[in-house]
Amino acid sequence: SLFGIERARLVGRPFGQFVAVEQRADFNSFLKKVFASQTKQIMDVELLRPEQPPLIVNIAAQCLLNRLECRAAVQDITARKFAETASTQLAAIVNSSSDAIIGKDLNGIITSWNGGAEKLFGYSASEMIGQPVLRLIPPERRHEETQILSRIRQGQSTEHFETVRVTQAGWQRDVSVTVSPIRNAAGKIIGASKVARDITVRKEQEAMVRVSEIRHRRLFETAQDGILLLDPDTRKITDANPFMTKLLGYSHDQLVGKELFEIGLLKDEAASQKMFQRLKRKHEVRYEDLPLESRKGRHQEVEVVANLYQENGHAVIQCNIRDITARKQAEDALRASEGRFRAAVAIVSSLIWTNNAGGLMEGEQPGWGNFTGQTQNAYQGYGWVKAVHPEDAQPTLIAWKRAVANKSLFEFEHRVRRRDGEWRFCSIHALPLLGADGKIREWVGVHTDITERKRAEETQRRLEVLAASNKKLEAEIIRRQTVEQSLKQSEQHQIRLLTQSRLLQAQMQRLSRQILTAQEEERKRISRELHDVIAQTLTGINIRLATLKKEAAVNARGLESKIARTQRQVEKSVDIVHRFARELRPTVLDDLGLIPALHAFMKDFNTRTGVRTHLTAFAGVEQMDIVKRTALYRVAQEALVNVARHAHASRVEVSIQKLADGVSLKIKDDGKSFETERVLQGKGGKRLGLLGMRERVEMVGGTFGIESARGQGTTIIARLPLAAAGGGGGRPLKPRLKSL
Repeated sequence: SLFGIERARLVGRPFGQFVAVEQRADFNSFLKKVFASQTKQIMDVELLRPEQPPLIVNIAAQCLLNRLECRAAVQDITARKFAETASTQLAAIVNSSSDAIIGKDLNGIITSWNGGAEKLFGYSASEMIGQPVLRLIPPERRHEETQILSRIRQGQSTEHFETVRVTQAGWQRDVSVTVSPIRNAAGKIIGASKVARDITVRKEQEAMVRVSEIRHRRLFETAQDGILLLDPDTRKITDANPFMTKLLGYSHDQLVGKELFEIGLLKDEAASQKMFQRLKRKHEVRYEDLPLESRKGRHQEVEVVANLYQENGHAVIQCNIRDITARKQAEDALRASEGRFRAAVAIVSSLIWTNNAGGLMEGEQPGWGNFTGQTQNAYQGYGWVKAVHPEDAQPTLIAWKRAVANKSLFEFEHRVRRRDGEWRFCSIHALPLLGADGKIREWVGVHTDITERKRAEETQRRLEVLAASNKKLEAEIIRRQTVEQSLKQSEQHQIRLLTQSRLLQAQMQRLSRQILTAQEEERKRISRELHDVIAQTLTGINIRLATLKKEAAVNARGLESKIARTQRQVEKSVDIVHRFARELRPTVLDDLGLIPALHAFMKDFNTRTGVRTHLTAFAGVEQMDIVKRTALYRVAQEALVNVARHAHASRVEVSIQKLADGVSLKIKDDGKSFETERVLQGKGGKRLGLLGMRERVEMVGGTFGIESARGQGTTIIARLPLAAAGGGGGRPLKPRLKSL
């Protein structure tokens, strides 16, 4: 029955001929083991059957006492092997799935947890198996789990409902969940299988699409240009914005369904058809100046731009219509203004001239001949600098280039040579005229003869010099008399002066310390002012500019880019103000203490320079008064700045340790070393701010030292006496080592 062969035909045939070819060698070895001992041997093999699928069987064989025969029991395990293979494949599919697949019992306790669940929620299988599934559900949604378990107990599935779950990091994720019952071999429901897919990105994209649609609709509704949407096939209007209805005097319903010529935009149907044909060929048609008559007979001139584009697979025509009546009126007014300006130029006594963007004279300058004694043609096509005195030419040219670079008003005084050889003083005021692209189109300038004023000023200066000389002579006489009197003083008076000098020196030292303290207080005040007033004001300006930028999107093309550039400058200014405030004095030093202030500064230092930093601090340092804590902070700040500038280090260790009679601050780097004596005796920046650090430490009664050796980097050590608790604003803390 197992082989599908009659008993008589089986007896006497080798069993091995039914074993799969690739397993026959293993089967022969199996038989040798059977006949070599009296113990039972077991093997799984694949048996071939004539005209039937192969079987997987388990053979249990034991040699008889005569050592000539063995008795074997052959059991068909094909179904079991297939089930094991299917279970293995299913487990592989579950573990490789990118979706979270979670098994749980009817009490909501997790029984299985795949790799997709680890990736989505951040928990490992060992952390979650045996834990309640409520761990993943926000408190306000736990009623969902009760409803799901109720449906599972009734044998019902829950497909694709969207909800929110919580990750290990505390983040909420939008997920799509499918829940199905799990049954045992008897068909009894013993748990549930939950498949959760992360749809956070899809939700965010859907929200962005909704916001985009709302924004585009608001733009359409609030645009200060008329907007019409048309069907390319019928040439009829399908939508119109409120500004268009106001411009024409038609309601929205009256506009929809009409062609352009029917609302007075084009003169007739033929012109409308011609425009649509051009639009289909070029996808854009522009009319700079079209007459338009509203429903009430108001005549106006408009600019029309029509575009053909695809929207959701359908062709759409959009016509933007701008009322340019006011612009036309402004152009007429400008032409009239230019005429009046030219008339004024012809009659004023000062020289009025125009230059092109390159600084060359052009146009009419009627007063030029009276001013210089030269004809206008003598300077036509040249810069006005040609007539400037050689000594004034270079400064004038430098000031001119600065005004050109800044696009600002040019003001200067120089000498101009007349044809008769006389040098006359003149003042020049020139203003740049910018084009729509923001570049200088031309300059308009005015020269005024100030020779008489200059001569009067020169006379006045000479009188002032003479008066100053007289005063100086009188002062010298008085000084000499004073010196003579001083020389007549006795030796006792000189000793008294020496004593007073020493007292004054001591007072100056105390004053120096007071000045440093006052500087620190002033830095604190300036830092708060910058942070609380200036930065908030700049932020307010930035918000206003952002609002103007949105409003300008429909009014002027150039204005938007200008506002955007201004906004970037304000944002940059805000960043500079914040950085400046931190450098003057970090507020965290006063609000939280020395350790948080150092931690914040070192974190920013690591971000800016890439140098790794480590802080170990004795918490009792916060008991010191604010002056000493400030001194320690400034020493650490200056030391780290020196490391960034000169040491080329990769790591800096900062430690604050408790001493028997005070506190020690050490800053050690692994960078280049230097000769301390040579650097301290050097001048200027070569001292690396070390003298400033020493002065701060000694001012508060401490000691300062430097250790630098080749291959060992540099260590700066500052030791300060520890004040009593509560002195100077420190917070009483239990002394301990704190590693940050």
